[in-house]
Amino acid sequence: MKKFAFVLLTTVSLQIGGCATTTKDSVSGVNRSQFMLLPASQVTSMSTQAYTQTLKEAETKKTLNADKAQLDRVRAISNRLIAQVGVFRPDAVQWKWEVNVDKSDQVNAYCMPGGKIMVYTGLIDQLKATDDELGAVIGHEIAHALREHGRERMSQAYVQQFGLQALGAFVTGSAGTAAVQAAGMGSQLFFALPNSRLQETEADKIGLELSARAGYNPEAAITLWQKMSKLGGSKPPQFLSTHPANETRIAELSKLVPKVKPLYDAAKTKS
Repeated sequence: MKKFAFVLLTTVSLQIGGCATTTKDSVSGVNRSQFMLLPASQVTSMSTQAYTQTLKEAETKKTLNADKAQLDRVRAISNRLIAQVGVFRPDAVQWKWEVNVDKSDQVNAYCMPGGKIMVYTGLIDQLKATDDELGAVIGHEIAHALREHGRERMSQAYVQQFGLQALGAFVTGSAGTAAVQAAGMGSQLFFALPNSRLQETEADKIGLELSARAGYNPEAAITLWQKMSKLGGSKPPQFLSTHPANETRIAELSKLVPKVKPLYDAAKTKS
């Protein structure tokens, strides 16, 4: 009975402290409270394991960082973006950032919790992406990590699947069968659960500001999504499968470009 009460108390505490915004308010205006019951450390640990496994598989296939010029280019762009993350959350400056490129026809990229970035060569080659456009897409992915969208949707999925009591047991280490199952789902959930439209919109906004602060032309985000929407005809790339409609996205980005343009101009002046 005492054990149950402890788990219940922990769960209630998690509920009370589980709604907060992960990033500081900025020009992009993203300040929504988020449902965050799963511990950040747990999500980062699971994500790091999944990322490490992905790297091993790519190494086995000899597709990891196969083109040094492409790797150097992607890392240079990413590092400029990473240098600006403190504007949104100071702790992210200390994340153990990694940037790698996988030779694949996939038109895709991602940034896992804790700053683990992967860019597929299909994104570069098929879009013939400029540095500004790569800055836009990588900035978008970094924004997902800064907002901890992966942790947010995993928290929601855990509660829906196992209930708050099981989550409390998982967090406190008194894991029963359901909590053990939940732990095993971690890395799978990051890749299997798509970002919501709201999360995608937030990543668009923060990503645009991030790229502007890094000295990448924010107008490139519009040309990037135009290229994305045209690629593949009636079947959009995986990258766009859960994203807002093209017209909606471009309209929203167009509204925000004038707000972040001064940040871009200032960054260009400094460089």
